[in-house]
Amino acid sequence: MENKRILLVEDDPNFGTVLKDYLTLNDYNVTLAIDGLEGLIMFKNDDYDLCILDVMMPRKDGFSLAKDIRSTNADIPIIFLTAKTMREDVLKGYQVGADDYLNKPFDSEVLLYKIKAIMQRKEGEKNKEEEVFEFKIGDFNFNSKLRHLSYKGGEPQKLSPKESKLLKMLTQHKNDLMPRELALTKIWRDDNYFTSRSMDVYIAKLRKYLKLDENVEIINIHGEGFRLIEK
Repeated sequence: MENKRILLVEDDPNFGTVLKDYLTLNDYNVTLAIDGLEGLIMFKNDDYDLCILDVMMPRKDGFSLAKDIRSTNADIPIIFLTAKTMREDVLKGYQVGADDYLNKPFDSEVLLYKIKAIMQRKEGEKNKEEEVFEFKIGDFNFNSKLRHLSYKGGEPQKLSPKESKLLKMLTQHKNDLMPRELALTKIWRDDNYFTSRSMDVYIAKLRKYLKLDENVEIINIHGEGFRLIEK
């Protein structure tokens, strides 16, 4: 199995190098960035399984970097490292999406346990999400693995990968709000004007497929997202 990839962003060169070597010895593939701006560039140019971010850094602090990372990937685990023990900092860290927090100096073994625990939890969530792939939407049967959408047992319509992912997400939120940002960050991996327009095109395509059943409808919740309604 390929080693899990970690992005370590730490502006103290000695500490960063020592921590990188320690994690590498424990079978992780580690990329070290020396400040928040470099960390963001590295994150956007590659795929990682987990991020370890120092809070106090020049050019871009850990909290700002975490927000940028979260706007691209809503699910990637983030661990903050801080020299401060201030409650406000800890709360701020969790508000921007931290999975865990470590105050410097810390025991390296504790960090290892935290990484393993977070990775296992994320893996479990991922497997749980993936195991359900057969859905009923009104008179439609939808198989997200085969990307087949069939009406009343008829000839299936083959969906594109993005159409299938979007319909699966809508189905998982059936009769409830599917936030626009969630779909954009999970499927398009970015939330900007162009990806947003692209998603609208895919929503229009799904509406076209589903119009065979008058009891099924995708409605737009202005400024929030979409709802797949099954009457």
